Order: sequence, then C-alpha cells, then structure tokens
Amino acid sequence: MEYRYLGSSGLKVPALGFGTGTFGGQGPLFSAWGQSGVPHARRMIDICLDAGVNLFDSADVYSDGASEAVLGEALAGRRHQALISTKIGLRTGPGPNDLGSSRQHLVAGVEAALKRLKTDYLDLLQLHAFDAHTPVEQVLQVLDELVRSGKVRYIGVSNFSGWQLMKSLSAADRLGLSRYVANQAYYSLIGRDFEWELMPLGQDQGVGTLVWSPLGWGRLTGKLRRGQPLHEQSRLHQTAQFAPPVEDERLFRVVDALAAVAEDTGKTIAQVAINWLLQRPTVASVLIGARDEAQLQQNLGALGWSLSPEQQRLLDDASAVMPPYPYYPYWNGQFSELAPPAVRSSVQTI
Repeated sequence: MEYRYLGSSGLKVPALGFGTGTFGGQGPLFSAWGQSGVPHARRMIDICLDAGVNLFDSADVYSDGASEAVLGEALAGRRHQALISTKIGLRTGPGPNDLGSSRQHLVAGVEAALKRLKTDYLDLLQLHAFDAHTPVEQVLQVLDELVRSGKVRYIGVSNFSGWQLMKSLSAADRLGLSRYVANQAYYSLIGRDFEWELMPLGQDQGVGTLVWSPLGWGRLTGKLRRGQPLHEQSRLHQTAQFAPPVEDERLFRVVDALAAVAEDTGKTIAQVAINWLLQRPTVASVLIGARDEAQLQQNLGALGWSLSPEQQRLLDDASAVMPPYPYYPYWNGQFSELAPPAVRSSVQTI
C-alpha cells in the first residue's frame, strides 16, 4: 500500500480508503448502495487491513447512523489499527437543531458519533456541508475545542465551494485555531469541476483531497456501455436522480476511452478510472466502496501500476469540458502562464 500525507497535516493516509456507505443499508439511497451487517463488514475490513487500507470513512447520515454503528462493531478489538473518518452537518432528525454547524449540533453530533463508533476519538471529523447561518469563526472555535479535548484529531470539510473553504482557512489563521487539512470532494473522469478552483486551493493551502464517488456514481464501473441497456441489477435504477447529470455522449466517450486503456493495460475499466485519479494533484486518498468481496478486490487492483502519459492524455481528452468563467481563459491558453501549478498541470494534459 502507498501512503500519502494528508495535505500539510503530517498525517499519512492510504492511497485508497474505504467508504462505508454500504454498511447498514437503510433508506432509499443507502439500501441501494449495500446492506452489509456486522459479520460482512468485519470481513470487508479484514480484507482492507490485510491490503494496508486503514482509513474508513462514514457519516452520521449514512443509513441514519447505522453505518457508523456497524463500523464500530466491526472494528471492535482493533480500533488502534484504523483511521476513522466521519462527517457531520446534514439533517439527522426533525428538530430545529438537528442539522448545521452550530455549537449545539456539532457537540451533540460528535458525542453521538463516538457512541455509535464505540471509540473515544475521531481521527478525522469533516463538516458535510457549509452552514451559511453559523459564523465560520464560531464553527472553527467549536472544532478547535473538540481537537484540544482529544475527541477529534484532525478536521476537514466536504462539499464546500472554494470561497467557503478559503474564508474558513483565513479565519483559522487569523484566530490561531485548528485548520482544515482535508477536503472530501466529488471528482471523477465525468466530474472534473473540482480541478478549476478546489484543486489549486488545496495545493496552495496544504489541504489534501479525499475523493468520493471516483466511479461517477456507478457510471464508470464498466457495466454501462454504449448501445447497451442498463443492467437490471444496477443501483443506478434507484440512485441516478441523486447524482450530477452527465450528457450521454460525453459519458460514453469517456467509457470508450477507459475501455481502450483497460484493454491496453490488462486492467478493468474501474481500475483505470481510479488509477487516473491517483495521479492527480492534491489527491491523498481515493475512497472506494464495495458491496461484496469481489468488488473490493477489483478496486484494490487500481494500485501498484501507473498510466502512461499517452494513456492519461487519451482519458483527459475524452473527459475534457469547457470550464465556466472565470476559468476558461486558463483552459484555452490565454492565462496559462499565470495559472497555479495544479491548474497548469490539468491544462497541459488537455
């Protein structure tokens, strides 16, 4: 297993982490992802730890907390071998304070997560969304107190825009509070918006990226091919409405390119898609999920090899889209000499 620094935190994380959205399996979204109980989750964790995958990511909203509870039970007796990452901030109940980043919700939410996970500390706590109703200074002060108490070791965010993350980092620096070291973001060959603002921000500010949904919400598994109907067992029947829309021709153009590289390398389409991400700037860990052992073993095969420059170029060309203003001048070369390194790296491959 390859281990990488999580931004400028000094903490090393595995290049592949395991997302536990398949644990618990409750509700219309998460039951379609997977329904692993404790015995199956324990077996999946066995495979991960044997492969060096020691980062396990969850959230309080995954199956209404069942994901965290299953993860806690499955890690019993080996908590010290694992890095536990979870997220907080989305709605968890009907009450007026059952969401957001207020002191009330953060403190109560962390205590509840610790109880479900059967641990006395979280290795990484991430805010699941930006709360526009709570001042960032107050949020950071509460998080800093949680770090100082020992209940949380590192903090991060997920689903923040560039200005929201930068405002928070600036406030932390100004007030001498704990800084965000991780940004869990959606990034895939069919979702490259991350590159235009969040990637260069992470490179400039020392924030490492944890990639979620690296296979584009199940669209890049290799089961979805041009001219073929959606497989009857595909979770996209239940989850497509939750995912960002992708124009079909562009999707199939990317899948065709992935298939060509897969044939050339002897790898699967999914392995090629994940490997591409592992070679992108700021990416510390790509979070893989799996409903069964075969899927997990296949995803683990994304490590230990690298795409050639020509193969990267093929995938970059197939997945390229014109970015929105004010980023397109970098894309078409007008401002390329002024672009930050992460953007310049992306531009040069297109």
